[in-house]
Amino acid sequence: MAVARLASIVFDCTDPAGLAQFWAALVGGEVAVSGDEFVAVRTTQGWIAAMRVPDYRPPTWGDAAVPKQMHIDLSVDDLDEAEAEAVRLGAQLLPGQPAPDRYRIFLDPAGHPFCLSIQIPD
Repeated sequence: MAVARLASIVFDCTDPAGLAQFWAALVGGEVAVSGDEFVAVRTTQGWIAAMRVPDYRPPTWGDAAVPKQMHIDLSVDDLDEAEAEAVRLGAQLLPGQPAPDRYRIFLDPAGHPFCLSIQIPD
């Protein structure tokens, strides 16, 4: 029996409002809690939040200088379509994709890595 349930994922950043808008648009959520230091997005699967952190340094993918710590995998039906929308919203596609026919690695506007994937079951 579980003693807890997933409540939210919180990203450190310098611009909580901007990062929350990115995630709300990418996953179809809505900003439901908003303040100067913390902004939360409600989605059908849970919450994604952004929290202001002084001296925030984004993680680096594939470089140990600032380890990535974690990333989010998002399931999509069409990688090309999802990539175009993610980039339009402000994501950066990383070079050197290891399996671009199955998943693609991006950075959100604050530098957090995430993947769009067609190989995650519903």
